[in-house]
Amino acid sequence: MIGYTYDDTFPGLLTTVFEIYERRCWPDTIHKAGVVQAGLFSETINVVTDESKADRVWHGLLKHISPQARTRLNRVFLSELPELEMLLFRYMQLAFASKTCIEENFAEGCVRRIAEIDKQVAREKHRMEAFVRFQKTSDDLYYAAIEPDFNVLPLLQNHFEKRYADQRWLIYDMRRHYGLYYDLQEVKSIMLENEQTSKAGSLPLEMLAQHETLYQQLWKTYFHHVNIPERKNPKLHLRHMPQRYWKYLIEKMPDLNSDSVR
Repeated sequence: MIGYTYDDTFPGLLTTVFEIYERRCWPDTIHKAGVVQAGLFSETINVVTDESKADRVWHGLLKHISPQARTRLNRVFLSELPELEMLLFRYMQLAFASKTCIEENFAEGCVRRIAEIDKQVAREKHRMEAFVRFQKTSDDLYYAAIEPDFNVLPLLQNHFEKRYADQRWLIYDMRRHYGLYYDLQEVKSIMLENEQTSKAGSLPLEMLAQHETLYQQLWKTYFHHVNIPERKNPKLHLRHMPQRYWKYLIEKMPDLNSDSVR
């Protein structure tokens, strides 16, 4: 059996695809470095990321699939699902070998599965765009914490950079321990040494801007009053706003003087 390992980056995976074709040594599995136990394969090939090789694969795909389909592969990689490496390789292998477009060939399992995962990632992206709740800090930074099911933070950059171009903001993924910081000039990927968000999803009071707690309470009051008790539909509410997102929603956070959640 042949196994390939890479550094858990998309360029690393593309480099792996390049190495597979260059060696003509087809994989039984592809895994992130450190995930596979020694001795599991008769041969393990450790791939070092090479941007030039990755670019050749990435640009070469355009000869076989559309730009939209190529972008779909990147989104599927962000799903972080255990199956994704071999799934993406099989899709690319099929695209390179086929004389016709494979994008709508759902009879192929890899094409069908790629489409399914892409929809899941896209849905999570849209939910994050809707559910991000910023808290203004004392140094005029708008901070939001998230814990998406998939690694969709890179997909949020364009939306928030355009929508909030006139203010400094930081969106931090608490599950993956990195964030996007916009300094009014550009967006940077950062990691915080001390993650200040509490288990309830809010920043410490001493870090908030002077009137931030008042604005949060006003938003909670508004949210409470626009809900009509006679039209309450818990199942519909959970369908559009799953409970796993409530932790970082201002309207669902405990009141400052109460342990209860609205």
